[in-house]
Amino acid sequence: MKYFTLITLLLSIHLIQKTDKLSGRYNYLVEDDNVYVQKDKITFNDSVFAFDNKYVPKGKVSYGNVILLEKFINTDLVISIPKDQITKDTIPFYMHDKKSAAANYLDEVVGKGKLIKIK
Repeated sequence: MKYFTLITLLLSIHLIQKTDKLSGRYNYLVEDDNVYVQKDKITFNDSVFAFDNKYVPKGKVSYGNVILLEKFINTDLVISIPKDQITKDTIPFYMHDKKSAAANYLDEVVGKGKLIKIK
């Protein structure tokens, strides 16, 4: 009986755990002169993302203190998302250029935008 209780407890803990990964479809909007313009739709699946535009290759999602989207439209553009924002329906993000003159390219923001969850 104690094994049954232990298995039930472990299963319930597993089901209650909150995921900290991006999943689902989002509208991809970029800020241009203080106006957000929709560019495309993105589908996230665990550690990979893909645009609806079939000509753009799939990208990679790196999870850490800051979530990074790599291979975003071109290989030099990296998107950073604060980890505490991914549970929200509207997620702000920042664009960084790997060829930046700054010592750490993540310190220099070259653009920003939002991901809005499609329900």
